[in-house]
Amino acid sequence: MAKERLDKVLGHLGVGTRKEIHRLARAGLITVDGETITDAGYKFDPTQARIEVAGEPLSYQKYFYLLLNKPAGYITSTKDHDGIPITALLPEAFQRDDWMPVGRLDKDTEGLLLLTTDGELLHRLTHPRWKVTKRYYVELASPATPEDVAVFAAGTLELEGEPIQPAELYLGPDPYKVELVLREGRFHQVKRMFAARGNQVTYLKRLAFGPLWLPPDLPSGASRALTSDEINALYEAVGMRTGN
Repeated sequence: MAKERLDKVLGHLGVGTRKEIHRLARAGLITVDGETITDAGYKFDPTQARIEVAGEPLSYQKYFYLLLNKPAGYITSTKDHDGIPITALLPEAFQRDDWMPVGRLDKDTEGLLLLTTDGELLHRLTHPRWKVTKRYYVELASPATPEDVAVFAAGTLELEGEPIQPAELYLGPDPYKVELVLREGRFHQVKRMFAARGNQVTYLKRLAFGPLWLPPDLPSGASRALTSDEINALYEAVGMRTGN
């Protein structure tokens, strides 16, 4: 890896603003490989160095990954323009300017939402070519039928004149409450699919994205960093090597 400025590296790792990092350096609170660095413009290879700030070691990461249990009422955006963005839910330790949501959930839709800073991973996870599955729990105004299951599975349903990929609809004991697995992610797709069958979605929650399931112990509105196993599973799902 090419050498990078200390202030850029520490900013990337979320230590603080550039001004705050310069202040820490001048105060002698930053060390690289045991050497106190007072120049925030100091250049080094962060992947090969031991970094400490105020005595606390830092582990360098090229990319970051987050799992959020999105509640209703928030827009899948990092900017405050058409409502409250999902980043407003993140604690200070997870606040970053470069988060990118992996796909979208409607304002009234709940459940698993991934965020990452790796643009290539995001592209592959959301591109139809890779057929990464998304699983939803759906509540309906009218009961779903075995005919719905067959139509969704056949891939003959069209949205605005374009056929959708085959989807798996699972009926349980209560036909008003079903689960649906998609391999693409069109705008309002779940709602539009059921509307095309003369039905209406009254509640929608994403349960899984690819190999990752919504943790049952993660409260609504809460978030956590992905584990190394979860990160590896996402990259494997789209034929990539882990980015970190």
